[in-house]
Amino acid sequence: MPTPRFYADLHIHSKYSRACSRDCNLENLAWWAQRKGVTLVGTGDFTHPAWFDHLRQTLVPAEPGLYRLNDELNRDIERRTPPECRAPVRFMLSVEISTIYKQGDKTRKVHHLVYLPDLEAAARFNRVLAGIGNIASDGRPILGLNSRDLLEIALETSPDGYLIPAHIWTPWFAALGSKSGFDAIADCYGDLADHVFAVETGLSSDPAMNWRVSSLDRYTLVSNSDAHSPPALAREATTFATELDYFRIADALRRNDGGVGTVEFFPEEGKYHLDGHRACRTRLSPGETKHSGGLCPVCGKPVTVGVLHRIDDLADRPEGEHPARAGQFTNLIPLPEIIGEIVGKGPKTKTVTREIDRLVAALGPELGLLTEVPVDRIAKVGGELAGEAISRLRRGEVIRQSGYDGEYGVIRLFEPNELDSGALFDVPAMPTANAMETEVADASTTPSSPAFCEETSPAFSHKRSEGVSEPKPDLRSGLDPEQLAAVESEAKQLVIVAGPGTGKTRTLTHRIAHLIQRREVPPEKV
Repeated sequence: MPTPRFYADLHIHSKYSRACSRDCNLENLAWWAQRKGVTLVGTGDFTHPAWFDHLRQTLVPAEPGLYRLNDELNRDIERRTPPECRAPVRFMLSVEISTIYKQGDKTRKVHHLVYLPDLEAAARFNRVLAGIGNIASDGRPILGLNSRDLLEIALETSPDGYLIPAHIWTPWFAALGSKSGFDAIADCYGDLADHVFAVETGLSSDPAMNWRVSSLDRYTLVSNSDAHSPPALAREATTFATELDYFRIADALRRNDGGVGTVEFFPEEGKYHLDGHRACRTRLSPGETKHSGGLCPVCGKPVTVGVLHRIDDLADRPEGEHPARAGQFTNLIPLPEIIGEIVGKGPKTKTVTREIDRLVAALGPELGLLTEVPVDRIAKVGGELAGEAISRLRRGEVIRQSGYDGEYGVIRLFEPNELDSGALFDVPAMPTANAMETEVADASTTPSSPAFCEETSPAFSHKRSEGVSEPKPDLRSGLDPEQLAAVESEAKQLVIVAGPGTGKTRTLTHRIAHLIQRREVPPEKV
């Protein structure tokens, strides 16, 4: 009987180690892991003294090389977790380390993930690093240390320790990054490069993009959330079909036989997918960057070269080809973003959190809901829009607006008019001769334009029936106080600043209807 697959998220850091507070502790992390459907979580930050003390106080040995929470904390979590989500959670000792050093003609800035099998080895590793630099200032220490030398320290600390280059394509801090990286993983780690057997793809690329670079064929591709807070767990993850065992997991990564898979962002959502200059709101494809000589067409300064461009530069395969032993992967949108799009609220709002609480209590953890739960069950519990959203996601039918220069992209499942234009109010159409259509460019189709609008606004038309007084719809319905203030403002010009999923389109369409119906502004004057 084959071993069941499980999800692992082995890259988290920073905000846990600040104070080990009520929200930043392993108990809370384990609770979120159950809600997401993650079985194995990296502890993150084990070099930070306060966090390392917290690990020693709360963890007890479990399977070989892995840890679990002590019995008291486990009982507390079980009381707070919905029955549908209750499952064992294990921890692997992990830390992200930033190295900055001069090599060749460049200053190199590379992030690495280090894994060790026990707390004693972690303590030895910490003592060595404390003699090199300050490991107490941040959960991800910054060291003036060559990448090769960091790998050597990990290997000497424990024969079972290993290192994985983190988010390898990120422009500023990665082994293959455009700003400070190398052209091959082997160049980064020198004579010890053979001890590196896996690389992390990062949020702005997925395996299909990495397959274009044949020098990566020797490495197992992994993905992790790079979470800075517990709710961000599992936005990416790695799937294993092996026993829950530190040493078996390391063996699976070394074999690189296609048995390790990943859950990925749509890479366009990553904040370094395309090239660009955020200060000028300029998003560029690789071809546009080359045409402009690498300079921003607005201000003339150099643009940040993104992941897609960097892969294009190093690729020696066309799109669509892949290694014979490539693992399986799935592109997903985090559930809070999906529900936020449906309800017109931000993914971190209480409205979205309450709805996800209800869904996971009935249907189980988020990853299972996105990938396995039958769509008809989702629609029955969450409504037809939720069912349709998950169905489209599983078919890969998404609308993509790429991230660039540190700005996250936006992945949507619905056109704006599908969610709110027809359902908000019913305004009869005016004759074609008097109609006026206004098109607002979708920024995803014109990446080089510093467009203000992020979404496509449907055309709007209006007529008044002579001698007939029709009841006017309630244009205040469904708006929060800030949206209502924008709709009913007496100002002639407004600037609305809001992030993805906050209801910009809803507010805009209500505003148009308010001007026409309540203040009797002619449509062509809007």
